Amino acid sequence: MINYSNHKISFPPIRKATVDLLRAAKRKNMIHSMVEMDISRARTRLRRTKREKGLYISFTGYIIRCVARVVGDNRHMHAYRNRRGQLVLFDEVDVSTTIERRIGGRSEVVAMIIRGANRKPAADISAEIREESSRSAEEAAVYRSMRLFLAIPALFRRAVFRMLDRSPKMMKRRAGTIMVTSANLVGKGAGWGMPVATHTLNVTIGGIVDRVVEKEGRFESREHLCLTISFDHDIIDGAPAARFIRHLKREIERGEVED
Repeated sequence: MINYSNHKISFPPIRKATVDLLRAAKRKNMIHSMVEMDISRARTRLRRTKREKGLYISFTGYIIRCVARVVGDNRHMHAYRNRRGQLVLFDEVDVSTTIERRIGGRSEVVAMIIRGANRKPAADISAEIREESSRSAEEAAVYRSMRLFLAIPALFRRAVFRMLDRSPKMMKRRAGTIMVTSANLVGKGAGWGMPVATHTLNVTIGGIVDRVVEKEGRFESREHLCLTISFDHDIIDGAPAARFIRHLKREIERGEVED
C-alpha cells in the first residue's frame, strides 16, 4: 500500500519577494563568463594578516573589495538606463550581497548592501558583513523595508521591480549597483553558480580547486577560484566585458589584502 501522508508548512513570506525578483530578472539579456582565478597569494596573505596583526578579513570581503575597485575604475560596468534612454553611471559602487539569517525558526538568505564599497578596505567590508550577520532579522534595515513591501499585493510588487529597470537612482537605493553572491556549496573542488542575474554586473563566487601549473620552470599546486561573471548584454558588449574580466583577474591575483 502506498503511503500518501505528507507534511505541510507555510510558504515563507520573504520568498514572495524572491519570486517577484526572479520574474523580473528573466527579462534581462544576460551573458555569462565562467572563469578561474589564482587565489593562492591572496589566501596566504589573508591568513598571515590574521595571524600576525589580528586583523580579520574574510575571503568574501576581499573579493567584494576587488570587484568594487575594478568597477569603480570601469563605471560603465554598473550603468543603468533611465526613462529617457540615457545611461546613468555612478561614482559609488554599492554592492548587494547575501547573508543567512534565522527568520521564524528557518534559515533564510536575505540581502544587505555595502555602500561605497570601492572606497572601503577589505577589513571594513568584512566587519560590516560580520556585524550585519550577527543581528537579528528584525534589526536589518532591508528586512524591515521588505516586510512593508510584502504587505502590498503581488501585482503592485511586480510593478515596483519593473520601475527599477528604468529608475537608476531607485535601483541604487533599493538594490545596490552590482551583485556579489556566493554559490560555494560544494566545499573543496570546482563548481560554478549560474545566477538568475538582477543587476548590470553580477559576480557569483563558486568553488575553490587545486590546479597544477607551471611557474618559473617548476610545477606547483595553486588554489583557483571559480567565478561566474554575468553582464547585462543590453548595456555591456563582449569586448568591454572581456577587458573587465582581465582587469578583475589581475586585481584578485595580486593579493593586496590591506590598504
